[in-house]
Amino acid sequence: MEAVILILTLLFVAFMALGVYAGVKTVRAAKRGVDRTITQARRSVEDTALKAKSYGQPGVPGELAQLRLALRTSMRATQDALNAGMAEDASLAESLGLFERLSVHGRELDDELKRLEREPDRATVATLLPGLKERTERITHSAESLRWAARDRARQFADDDLAALNAQIDLEAGALRHWTTEEPAQRRDTAGRSWSGPADEVTPPSLTPPDPRLRTGYPWQKSARPETTN
Repeated sequence: MEAVILILTLLFVAFMALGVYAGVKTVRAAKRGVDRTITQARRSVEDTALKAKSYGQPGVPGELAQLRLALRTSMRATQDALNAGMAEDASLAESLGLFERLSVHGRELDDELKRLEREPDRATVATLLPGLKERTERITHSAESLRWAARDRARQFADDDLAALNAQIDLEAGALRHWTTEEPAQRRDTAGRSWSGPADEVTPPSLTPPDPRLRTGYPWQKSARPETTN
């Protein structure tokens, strides 16, 4: 009896631990989903604000907004392209590592541009714009190089796979048309039936005359001979 109680207690504890573990995993997954949604919403709001500043504010504030918008757009597009390519091509891991290193410089530049947006000394910020533009162009150029290289690699793989598939289909199509080179040509007799044979054979399938005894018919369909009386 004591052994049964001990087993039931252990099972209860195990189920409780499993329930707690599943609950923690669910809460963490939900938290990550909420954080991801908040991050995406914040990013969308920031991008909308930057677009409004780049078009609506002239001078230094508008140029800073344009630099931030170009930087963020290029980095995000490259990140999405590399992450999507990693699912099918593991060799992009090194490219993704290089992008992570590039992202450090991109985040530092974005933070600097964001601070300069709040800088009241517009004249000093204007003197810094050429250097900021050059840094932005260097980072976006590197990001675009990685992005287009990954896309070209994926397209090349797709072209190679399509070429191999076309070759296999051509072979299969040739195998399906084997009768054009192996089987003799078909001919038809006067009745419209077809048969195969040598080209000089013209004998129809059957020349045996039908047996009149095999004709079907009923005796009452013919006129009977008159009966004679003796």
